[in-house]
Amino acid sequence: MILSIVMLSAIACTPAAAVTQLDPAIAVTENGDDVIDIPGNGQLDPATTVDPNSPLTDAEIAGLLFMREEEKLAGDVYRALNDQWGGNVFINIAESENMHTESVLALLDAYGIADPAKTEAGQFSNRDLQALYDQLTAQGSQSLQDAYLVGGAIEEIDILDLETHIAETDRDDIIQVYENLLRGSENHLRAFVRVFENQIRESYRPQYMTQERYSAIVQGENGIGNGAGGQGFGRGNGAGRP
Repeated sequence: MILSIVMLSAIACTPAAAVTQLDPAIAVTENGDDVIDIPGNGQLDPATTVDPNSPLTDAEIAGLLFMREEEKLAGDVYRALNDQWGGNVFINIAESENMHTESVLALLDAYGIADPAKTEAGQFSNRDLQALYDQLTAQGSQSLQDAYLVGGAIEEIDILDLETHIAETDRDDIIQVYENLLRGSENHLRAFVRVFENQIRESYRPQYMTQERYSAIVQGENGIGNGAGGQGFGRGNGAGRP
């Protein structure tokens, strides 16, 4: 995924006065049909800092801008689906997504990069993400089964895009945040898979990632994969079932 040159040229890059320390991100796991916070899991190492006087590459900036809005998209979609269908899984994961997008915002603020995220729910600066939001909310409104599949699709896409952006940087601060978000997304995917299979009584099939990568996640084998054979939204053709 590469954002447009126009968006990059609009970034205000005023360095902060000092090295900034980031707040922790919160990861969640699944307990029955409920998603709960796990204190201490997925937190940013207190020793990890950012140095705003060391400029980011265009790819790093593009990645942060995209992930800020992609994490917002997840939360906005889940709140819309919760309004229609209810259920703890949507609203609880939406709360976790708030922490995810705030973690990316902390990096944007530390490096003096203008925040692309709009305050209105369902509104995005990135046109591709706007189209994805519209597509996913329409799909998820068709049935509860489709809503759970949308949740799974979002987390698969998020995992693949995070893996791409991790490979694009060697900065410890950005990698720390992305890896925290990756672990959270893996937890979210497991939550949606279990709720889908418990309530729909069908086996969940991966929609974007390889069967091998998916199996490693649902079996709890956390780690950074290369996403080979999968297509995240930043690299692929949008959401939907194959």
